[in-house]
Parts: sequence; structure tokens; C-alpha cells
Amino acid sequence: MTADILEFLSYGFIQRALIAGCFVALACSLLGVLLVLRRLSLIGDGLSHVTFGSVAVGLFMNVYPLYVSLPIVMASALGILRLTERARIYGDAAIGIVSSVGIAAGVMLASVAGGLNVDLFSYLFGNVLSISSTEVYASILLSIVVVGAVALYFDELFSITFDEEYARASGIQTARINAVLVLLTAITVVLTMKVVGIMLTSALLILPAATAFQVARGFRNSMLIAAGTSVVSVVSGIVISFAFNLPTGASIVLLNFVIFLAALLLKSLFRPRPARPQ
Repeated sequence: MTADILEFLSYGFIQRALIAGCFVALACSLLGVLLVLRRLSLIGDGLSHVTFGSVAVGLFMNVYPLYVSLPIVMASALGILRLTERARIYGDAAIGIVSSVGIAAGVMLASVAGGLNVDLFSYLFGNVLSISSTEVYASILLSIVVVGAVALYFDELFSITFDEEYARASGIQTARINAVLVLLTAITVVLTMKVVGIMLTSALLILPAATAFQVARGFRNSMLIAAGTSVVSVVSGIVISFAFNLPTGASIVLLNFVIFLAALLLKSLFRPRPARPQ
């Protein structure tokens, strides 16, 4: 058994997948807790559609997609924020506007170029086992930026998550913190496209947070449980997909869902029962 594990870990592509996957999972889980509590979880889905368009732009221009996706998706995240603040549009409508434009642009470019369909397919559904050394370094660096920013602005993020009006009244620059949050989300969404794919990005943001809320007590505890859940699902998903020749992204998401169901069952089993009337 030990020999099999060592042989499994000796493959370079497995090492790269595990390292990049764990860092990205950590970033997703921390941001997921904040986004779900603020009812902004769909922003991940919206920005993933923009990522599809930006990847199509990169492939069309024959430029590495990550270099194109980061600035485009970050600008789109700020665009969503500005629409909600200045155009008096609700958050879900702003997300819908930006995401529909992003995916329409991607479909248009794929149709015009003709030869992008195969490359786009790999980004739609992810393939962390094919991640390159450059992508590993980028994942580590950008994930450290995300986690570091969450740690740096932890008190401000905590405050605006639960009561933005009170946070503003207490002197916190809520506009800047909101901008930081959506920019970090944009970075994370771009990183996640290689791990689980554009179509499944929102699941890696939402499911670990939803699992943590079933069993955690307190904000910090929720983040820790979400982080643990996300990392375990990514590592297990990579192992299972390699062992049984299954799609890696789908394996990771389905494992996340199984863990969520287990947490839901655990919560129902240990929920205090109401006292019987005398």
C-alpha cells in the first residue's frame, strides 16, 4: 500500500495537480464563506462566464489565456460592482448582464475562429492533471495573494459581511473593501478554471462554504472547516479520477456534494429535539 502511494506521488503531473489544487481550493473556500454569507455566491458563476469569453480572446489572439483572463475578469468584477452602486441595478441583475455579455463574446469568437472549440472544451470542464509548472507557480502566487488579502482585511470583511451599514457608520471604507472582495473573487475564478473548469467553478466556491455552515460555530470556524473540506475534496478527487480514469473536475465537485450531504445528515442527527408538551 505504501509503495503504491509513493509510486502515485512520484508522477510529476500528480505532484503539480495536488499542489496547485490545494492552493486554489484554499482560496476558493475562504472567499466562498464571504460570498455565500453576503448572498453574492452567484458572482462566481457570472465571472466564470466572463472567463469563458476571455479564454476565447486569448486563444484567438494566440496568447496564454491566463494573461488575458486575469485583467478582463477583474475589470468585469469591478463592472458588476459599479453597476450595483451607480446604475441602481440589483446584484443578480448586474451579474446576469456581465456574464451574458462574456459568454456571448466567447461563443462569437469561437464561431468566427472555428478552430478554438477543442481548446475551449478543456477550459470548460477543467483538467488539473495537465497543469503545467508555470500554472502551478501562478496558482501558488495568486492563491497566496488571495489568502493574504483576506487575512489583512479580515476584520473589515467580517464587519461588512454581517452589517454593511454599521461598518460604514463605524468608519470602514466599505467601497474599497467591496472592491477588494470582488477582485479577489475574480482572481480565484480564473485560477479555478484549470482545476474544475469554467462550468463548475461556482461549485468549488459554494459547496465547501455550505458544508461548513451545517456544522461550524462561528465565522472563523466556518472558514477553517470550509478550507479543510475543499482541500480534502480536491485531493480525493484527483486520486479517484486518476485511479478510475474519470473527469477530475466533476469528481472534485461530486465529492464536495457528498461531503455536504454528510454534513447535512450529521446536523439533522444531532439537532436538539423540541421538548414534548407536558
